This record gives sequence, structure tokens and C-alpha cells, in this order.
Amino acid sequence: MPLLSTLDAQLAGHSRLLVAYSGGLDSTVLLHLLVQLRAAHPALQLRAIHIHHGLSPFADGWRQHCQQQCQLWQLPLLVEHVQVDGREQGIEAAARTARYAAFRRHLQPGETLLTAQHIDDQCETLLLALKRGSGPAGLSAMPASMALGDNQLLRPLLTSSRQQLEAWAQQHQLSWIEDESNQDLRYDRNFLRQQVLPLLNQRWPHFAQATARSAALCGEQEQLLDELLAESLAALLQPDGSLLIAPLQPLSDVRRYALLRRWISSQGGLMPSRAALQRIWREVVNSREDAAPALRLGDNEIRRYRQALYWLPLRPSLRDCVIPWLSPWQPLALPQQLGVLRVADAGIELRQPRANEVVTIRFYAQGDFHIVGRAGGRAIKKLWQEFAIPVWQRERTPLLFYGEQLIAALGVFITHEGRAADNNSWCISWLAE
Repeated sequence: MPLLSTLDAQLAGHSRLLVAYSGGLDSTVLLHLLVQLRAAHPALQLRAIHIHHGLSPFADGWRQHCQQQCQLWQLPLLVEHVQVDGREQGIEAAARTARYAAFRRHLQPGETLLTAQHIDDQCETLLLALKRGSGPAGLSAMPASMALGDNQLLRPLLTSSRQQLEAWAQQHQLSWIEDESNQDLRYDRNFLRQQVLPLLNQRWPHFAQATARSAALCGEQEQLLDELLAESLAALLQPDGSLLIAPLQPLSDVRRYALLRRWISSQGGLMPSRAALQRIWREVVNSREDAAPALRLGDNEIRRYRQALYWLPLRPSLRDCVIPWLSPWQPLALPQQLGVLRVADAGIELRQPRANEVVTIRFYAQGDFHIVGRAGGRAIKKLWQEFAIPVWQRERTPLLFYGEQLIAALGVFITHEGRAADNNSWCISWLAE
């Protein structure tokens, strides 16, 4: 049984598995193969996860099918409901993003994710990359193995064809679901699968295998570039993950963009297009010196600060956020995982609020302030600059107010109005997450 023996060999060293199970043919065959392997290797720990996208009127029926099948095979099944917003990147890409985010949430330490893509999927992926004008990284299509955070992703069926999977399913009388959207030619992948690849395979029966070899060769070239540029990239990286700009200036565009791509990849970003790299250099790096440039890429943005580039997640603004902190001063959880404020025995020592002063936490202030340790007042923008607080961190620094008076930017400065009094002081601890 080539499929089973091939799978057994590819899973060497992987004993804890989470299987992406849609209920379709491919994932049904993969799960059935793993059930057979588990019978031969009782130490194999196997779980399945089904992602409910909510895009089809039949989605609840698919979930029920997967639950019944996993119960029959005595497999634990996770069902994760996700929200898919295709307005920015399209339904297919948005669904994939939501799917993999769910996989990451549920993967346990030491567990390996298995997905059921096969050689025909690989061929489609390469052709889609060609349509987008991708370089070697995009043309390398889907690797058989890759890191997924601290876990690993394996695609053990990537050398098998759809025809082989269909034969296995028929031989073992497996049942699976058919997603009606697979017939919708508005989706590029379906158009390739239904209209283009049958013609190519009719003319060249081994076309899928040939494209898989091309993808593998492109992947090898990218791996070689990773190795050759690793030392150069390490020299540009600062301890906080930011990338120094000055050493990039004298490089050729080709080398500079190769390093930028690898830096973005190291930060967990998707491979940017050449146009995006050109915009990073033109709009972020080479914007005027006193600007605070930002360029959005997916769910992240690239910013420049003090001659370094920063890769940051997009977050809603806290500019208008006002959080009351009431007596008896219980621990106060801050929004967006910014941590907790507590009245403690140690921390930032300040005067206590007077009885008529309402205590609030805010994330924006304007005006001039006289801070402890400085003569005279300065505009808060100048204070942020003096303390080297980047623009994006300024609205994420808790500001303590008594009434309408700024008392302290916690962890940064204390105003004269907040100076601790001998018999009327308290300490506030800010434990950031």
C-alpha cells in the first residue's frame, strides 16, 4: 500500500498529530490513513480539527458529518467557528488566514499539524503564483514541511495525486462531502481545476509532476538565499527585532529587497510583492526626516523610528479611551492586553488623589507639562521624543489623570502635580503583559 507506507515514513519522529479535517475527499483519505497507522502504532496521538467558516448554507451539515465520522473512528474532534471577511484580500485568502489562525490557537506544545494538499493542489498553487507574477519564493508553492510558530506543519500527501486519493477512498468505501463552491468558476483555483488543468494533463500527462519539480527547485533556491543572507540579516537586526536602515542604503535594489523580504518573514509576515518593497523604501525609509511614516501590509504595518524599521501589528487607536479607576482601587485591567495597574508596596510613587479628584486612565494628552527632574514646561510631543518613546507606543502608555490634570505617564515621567507628598503618597505598579 504505497500511500500508507509513504505516510508512515514521512511521520517518523512525529507522534502527536492535529489533522485539518474539512470532510472533503482529501482530508477524509488522510484521516483514514492515519487511523490505519494508529492501529499499527498505538503510541500515535491523533486529533482532528474542523473549521466552520459559515460561508455555505450546508456548513452545519458538514460539521455534523465530520463529528459522526470522527465518532465512528474514535477520534477527538475540535470544531472552530471563524469569521471570514473577504473585503480586503478576497474570500479564498481570508478563509485561509482565518483557518490557519485557528490551527495556531489549538496546536498544543510538541503537536504537528497535518494538512491534506496533494500534487494537483501544488500544481494549481504554482500556476496561481505565475498569474500573480511571483518570484522564486512564490513559485516554490507549498513546502512539504514548514515551521508554524513553535510547531510544525506537514503536508504528507504532497507527492500523491488526486486520482490516487480517489482510488483509496473508493477501495475503502469512504464517504465525504462535496463543497458546492468547488464548481464556482469565479474562484481562480476552481477555474484552473475545472477548465485549464484537464487540457494540460491531456496534452502532457505528467504536467503536475513537472510543476512540482519546478516548485521544489525554486524552494531550494530560496533556501540557499536564506543561508547566504542569514549573516547579513543578523547584522541588521536590533534586539527588539527592528531593522537598521543605514547599512541597507548602499546595497543594490536586489540585495536590499531580498533582505527586507527575509526580515518581514522573520517577523511572521507574508511574502511582500515587489511593489510593496518599493513602497517600503520610497514611502517609509525615504520619507522626510521629521515624518512618522507607516505602511500597512495585511494585518501589520511597517514604521520607521530613529533610522530603523519596525514590524507592528495593527491595533485600534486608544486616543479616545477613558477608563475610570474608582476607590477602593481594585486591580485595573487595561485594554488590548496592555497589562494591569495595581496599588502596591512598590512601583511608581505619586501623591494620592484628593477626595474631589476623579482618577482616570487615558492614552492621549496635549499641552505643556512640567515634569519632575526638569526645569520649566515642555510640550508633551517633545517629552515623548526626549524619552525616546516611538509614536506607536505613545498611545499605548497609560496616562494617569486626577480630574483633568495629567499626573504621570506610567513608566516614563511624573508631572510636578503628581510628586509624592511625605504623608500622602501611594505606589502604582504597572505590570505589562
